[in-house]
Amino acid sequence: MKIAHPVSKRGHDLYETPAEATYALLKAEKLPQNLWECACGPGAIVRVLRGAGHKVLGTDLVDYGSPDQDHGGWDFLLERKLPKLANGDPVEAIVTNPPFKLAGEFVEHALKLCPRVIMLLRLTFYESKRRNSILDGGQLARVHVFRNRLPMMHRANWDGPKVSNPTAFAWFVWHRDHRGPSAWDRVSWTPTAVARPARATAQFEASVELPRQEMRAEVKRLLRGAK
Repeated sequence: MKIAHPVSKRGHDLYETPAEATYALLKAEKLPQNLWECACGPGAIVRVLRGAGHKVLGTDLVDYGSPDQDHGGWDFLLERKLPKLANGDPVEAIVTNPPFKLAGEFVEHALKLCPRVIMLLRLTFYESKRRNSILDGGQLARVHVFRNRLPMMHRANWDGPKVSNPTAFAWFVWHRDHRGPSAWDRVSWTPTAVARPARATAQFEASVELPRQEMRAEVKRLLRGAK
């Protein structure tokens, strides 16, 4: 039974983001109007953000021929300045679910280009010592941790069994003007039974600001599924 797929076989690493994740972000964060989804795939995040009234530039290395993707053939890691929207307006924030195998590179490069960066990442992203510069630099403003596991993000064209999601995710929010410790929330999503992409509502616990050592312990507790 196929239940996993190694990095070597992931191709372009396309795992479309469930709508529930983006709706929860909209509840948790007041996003600026003009956004760049720089690893948009066929446009799962773009679709929800545009539906909420945001102007979004959707680009990806691969051209998926989707109406929710503006440009294919764009290598985000080779970009040297922020692009503009079709109407000439400047991009105010980057919002994406980056390729798993390039998550650290995407965050680091995005912070060089844009004052505000929001990425959906595995919660274990916070544990890495290799990422101290982007995690301990003082610009990580907020982390919205999903209390309940998101719907499984299966690889595109995956023909194995559909399984539940064993991985904890969070929205990480960097802001160039932020200084000091990060505020942490726990958020929940609840799909609604409507004939459109499942909309999610988000519930929050009071945010907390903890020293890095204490926060590492909290991350490990969340990863164990503690209530």
